Amino acid sequence: MENISKTKLWLAQIRVNFLILALLLVAIGWALSYKYLLASHQSFDWLKAILLLIGSISAHSSVNLFNEYSDYKSKIDFDTSKTPFSGGTGLLPGGQSKPGSVLTVAIITLLVAAAIGFYFAFTVHWSILMAIGIGAFAIVLYTPLLAKILLGEFFAGFALGTMVVVGTFIGLTAKPDMPFSTLIPLEVWLIAIPPGILTWLLLFINEFPDLEADKKGGRFHLLILLGRKTSGYLYTAMLSICYLTILILPIAHITSYWIYIALLTIPLAIKVFSVVLKDYDNMEKLVPALASDVMIVLGTDLLLAVSVMLPLL
Repeated sequence: MENISKTKLWLAQIRVNFLILALLLVAIGWALSYKYLLASHQSFDWLKAILLLIGSISAHSSVNLFNEYSDYKSKIDFDTSKTPFSGGTGLLPGGQSKPGSVLTVAIITLLVAAAIGFYFAFTVHWSILMAIGIGAFAIVLYTPLLAKILLGEFFAGFALGTMVVVGTFIGLTAKPDMPFSTLIPLEVWLIAIPPGILTWLLLFINEFPDLEADKKGGRFHLLILLGRKTSGYLYTAMLSICYLTILILPIAHITSYWIYIALLTIPLAIKVFSVVLKDYDNMEKLVPALASDVMIVLGTDLLLAVSVMLPLL
């Protein structure tokens, strides 16, 4: 019973529900890799694919744990109003886990992700070292630095969104002697933009309930700079850019029109827009909007992966 209890505790501590995002980001990279490998009559390596998934899940787990530890040490977790999507897990302030243990597991999961990254850097292509560096920088310095200088949301979206898709593609398709300029087709870069924006926005909107606690805890992110009202307009603009990118890609002959299935999440987006633009201070209405945003992020990422695969079936 004790082991089951500890397992549940750690699953909650790493926010296992949010790790679905890591799976879907890698799935987009898998789909793009399969498309280009199929076109060049090469086989898809499932062992490498699973290793990349483990690396991504480890990286996302690590950033969650580092954030949990830092928010506890800075006392932010003692002032937040907990929701299913923001405010941390509450396990450290509640005494159900120990700060030292959380920090240790954060470092271990970071090292697992780094080890897998180095394996691909030395066996597949050196450029993966850049992805390792960007990822490690974002994971370790998100709370102590990036969230205090207006860069937290950007690095979360780029390092833990766009670069997961791109890095997965490189890991599965690159050869050691390939020039960097030929590694990543334009289609891959552009399809990786919406997942980056969506990851960026997932963090951004989840900061709405924690604005005062974050400010008191020494953070200085975009929401603190702009306030909830202006941030609502920024959220709306960025998500609109995400959908506009998807809309333009087939018209520009970058990818197939199947990508338009990823626009099926727009009705959910409209619901969130109405909240962040009008009821941004109403926590009772904001929490369902956070849930809808999670569905937008996961649904759009899933549909992007499916849209790449459908023309190949």
